[in-house]
Order: sequence, then C-alpha cells, then structure tokens
Amino acid sequence: MTVRQIVKFPDPRLRIVAEPVTSFDDALRGLAADLLDTLRAAPGIGITAPHVGVSLRVVVLELSAGDGVQTYVNPQIVWSSDGLIRHQEGSVSMPGVVEEVERHARVRIRYQDLAGVELLEDAEGLRAVCHQHEIDQLDGIFWIQKLSRLKRERVIKRYEKLQREPQR
Repeated sequence: MTVRQIVKFPDPRLRIVAEPVTSFDDALRGLAADLLDTLRAAPGIGITAPHVGVSLRVVVLELSAGDGVQTYVNPQIVWSSDGLIRHQEGSVSMPGVVEEVERHARVRIRYQDLAGVELLEDAEGLRAVCHQHEIDQLDGIFWIQKLSRLKRERVIKRYEKLQREPQR
C-alpha cells in the first residue's frame, strides 16, 4: 500500500481524541495496510491512525515477526491489573528518544477487527504496555504526558537536539 507521512511532536493533532470507526469497509482496510507499511518504514512496533493525521480509533501492532500483525479497531481497556511494570517507551512521532514509563502489568481490551467483529484480548508485559500506550494516543494523551515534569522536559530537550542535528 502506502507509507504515509508521520505527524511529528509537538503537532497539536497528537492531542486530539480520535473518533470511533463506524464504517468497516475498503477504506478502513486500506488505512490499516498503510499503517502497517508506515510502521515498518518508521520503524516501530505500534502505530495509530492519529500518528498519520487520521483521527480514527485504529491501532496496528507488530511486536515481533513471530507474533504477526494485529489490527485493533475502537480498542478500549475494560480491565487492568493492580500490578505495575516499567518499560522503555518511545513514539514514531518522536523518533530517537525513549524513557521508562510505569504501566499496568496486565490488561484486557475490547476491540473490533477489520470486519467489525467484537473481540476481547488479555495481554501482559510488552503487549499490555503497547495497548495502554496506543489507546492513550487515541485518547489524545501523548506518551510523555505519563512522565514526571522533569523527565518530560529532558525528553523534549533530547528530541529537540536530535531535530537540530544534520541528517545523515
């Protein structure tokens, strides 16, 4: 399909709450395919439609070749564990910087597939972290908002410095 332009931090579109998908059609399947191509080109392990400037609740994850690609339409967290884990996070919209973020260790999400069929998924570890990270993005919460003010400012400064460096 197509590698789309990724919206870069601090673009205000990254703070907009995405709209629910209501049409499960060829346009949605095309968007999902474009998201996968864009994710692989970035490279990354997760991407949302808002990352490419489309305000729809669509997430594509490809955590490893063995796991395959999974598309989540209208995902929402319906349960989360009390236990927490810390994991390095970053974003295709803020390439080159990462920081440790604390998230729930396990989650259950409700979502629809590309045909509109409603499903549930239990996830733990990295997959649980990715679900929380990407659903936050759909809710207009950019990952650095989960950091303390000091860590957030440091990440932004590192990112700005990277943006000023000449591209190789």
